[in-house]
Amino acid sequence: MEILEKARVEGWTDEQVVGRVMSGEVELYEIIMRRYNQRLYRVVISILRDAAETEDVIQDAYVRAYEHLSQFEGRAAFSTWLTRIAVHEALARLRKRERIQQLDTNQDEGEISVNPVSPALDPEQTVSKAELSGMLEEAVLALPEQYRTVLIMRDVEEMSTSETAAALSLSEENVKVRLHRGRAMVRRELFARVGATAKNAFPFLGARCDRMVARVFERLPASKNGKDD
Repeated sequence: MEILEKARVEGWTDEQVVGRVMSGEVELYEIIMRRYNQRLYRVVISILRDAAETEDVIQDAYVRAYEHLSQFEGRAAFSTWLTRIAVHEALARLRKRERIQQLDTNQDEGEISVNPVSPALDPEQTVSKAELSGMLEEAVLALPEQYRTVLIMRDVEEMSTSETAAALSLSEENVKVRLHRGRAMVRRELFARVGATAKNAFPFLGARCDRMVARVFERLPASKNGKDD
């Protein structure tokens, strides 16, 4: 795609892109993925606290969203609808993980053998972070899930209260309460020290982003991609 054409296409609204994808230009779905890879990664890892599992869930969310594009009614922003799908996929994965852990515990006749999920980030993330940004990640990932996810959506992704509430199927008042409690759990001085570097936390750029796009396209039905075999 030529530079001018690419700039024009990337300036389209989500709804415009979705409309073209539904009309057969499936390759334009890449625009949606690149717009929201970062957001979905941050939201999903706040639930699962596992980088590899998070990538799997994001793939599933993109495929599920693609398969149900015709069901997007526009009552909420497309980004909210997409985020909600990713949240549901992540919570389903979390429940499955907990069931497996429970089975493992029962099989050990009461002796707990479950390995706790480590909030540690993978080497690619660790190397790419400044020390204070890493401190923020660790502090946020240490929060209970209900506060952790709201905090990332509101303070890191800068989603509005209404967007966050819609994505998590919560009331706006509940979002406000969780955000307040989450912030209280992370020391004020930590956020003061990190400051603007918060926006650099939980990256999903470069090779990670390219890999996600490629994997999702591999899973989309060949009959819908508008390309010759």
